[in-house]
Amino acid sequence: MNRPAAHSARANRPEETRPEDDRPVRPGPNRRGFLVAAGLTAVGAALSTTTGGRALAAGTAGTFRVPAEDARHTRTWMTWPDSTAIWGSTLSGVQADIALIARTVAKYEPVVMCANSGSAAKARQLCGSTVTVITTIPVDDCWTRDTGPVFRTNGTGGLDAVGLNFNGWGNKQTHAKDALVAGRIAAHVGVPISYAALVGEGGAVEQDGAGTLMATRSSLVNRNRNPAMTERQVEAAVLAAYGASKLIWFDGVKGQDITDDHVDATSRFLGPGEALVQMPLATDTDVYARDARQQYALLDAATTAGGVPMDVTQLQGPDYDKIRSRSRDFLASYANYYLCNGAVISAHFGDTRADQAARATLARLYPDRVVEQLNIDRLGTGGGGIHCVTQQQPVA
Repeated sequence: MNRPAAHSARANRPEETRPEDDRPVRPGPNRRGFLVAAGLTAVGAALSTTTGGRALAAGTAGTFRVPAEDARHTRTWMTWPDSTAIWGSTLSGVQADIALIARTVAKYEPVVMCANSGSAAKARQLCGSTVTVITTIPVDDCWTRDTGPVFRTNGTGGLDAVGLNFNGWGNKQTHAKDALVAGRIAAHVGVPISYAALVGEGGAVEQDGAGTLMATRSSLVNRNRNPAMTERQVEAAVLAAYGASKLIWFDGVKGQDITDDHVDATSRFLGPGEALVQMPLATDTDVYARDARQQYALLDAATTAGGVPMDVTQLQGPDYDKIRSRSRDFLASYANYYLCNGAVISAHFGDTRADQAARATLARLYPDRVVEQLNIDRLGTGGGGIHCVTQQQPVA
């Protein structure tokens, strides 16, 4: 999850400069500023000990790699939010949106929802009989993309998982339970789990399944995750974890949302040598608009791990003055869609023309899939989207 790259700032709010990174930033509360950073836990190297996993060093990825998201899935994993300390009065609305996403994905593939025992009954009530709710994996929040395991396949029937040592996006939110979700899901599935030699989140990295990744420096080369690591060391660790050989870096936006600008709300891979970038309005000049334009320019000039020039599609973002939400922390990212078996699960935001255009673009890009557009405004007010709350388990 992250603040949208196409954010119009409700157009033309003044900017200021943050001295420590010399980036223009917008005054006022950060996205999800209501989150309570209580009960923070240290994770990292110690996590592999507490979960029984093994540390994954750069260069040990072997034949396993993270497949593209459009590969066939066994199931989708999700996690159920129940904390008023985190969500306050918006909790019931967010739960309704999570349930809507789960029910929609369950039309196309199995969904397993991890819920705390005290809220499992409500999760079952709202999600319905098509979603499996389990209580053996405790959670703090709903961002399974970041807390869940990153599954890998080896092309010969093998499946394993990688944990990214989730630390609450740099100790910004309570995560004692969420730090253990990756290992516990892997144990539930019955696959071995290794731990990357860095701290990160699944939403911080996009993969094409053929050796090429993309990510923002602001999320990973950041002292709140990896204070003692150089960019080269972070890159080597990410490549090893994902079984890839090339990482396309974007600068990103540091310190303006809880994730420090995850890539998955701006740029996505469509396949090897093909990518999509959500673009801002031509009149948008804020830091996120500049970030999106930079991502597009870098991708347009990039090549894949195999040396093939990238073919980049533009996906027009909405006009924030025309969407339903009036929250300045709202994430209106069409690019934060989720691919499940036979469908593209995306969002609509109330800018009718942009919503329809986004649907048409996704239908053209994925002609063999049904495009489902959902109203997830309550979740969006929390700064996340559909991709942020889902994690695929690919078929081995």
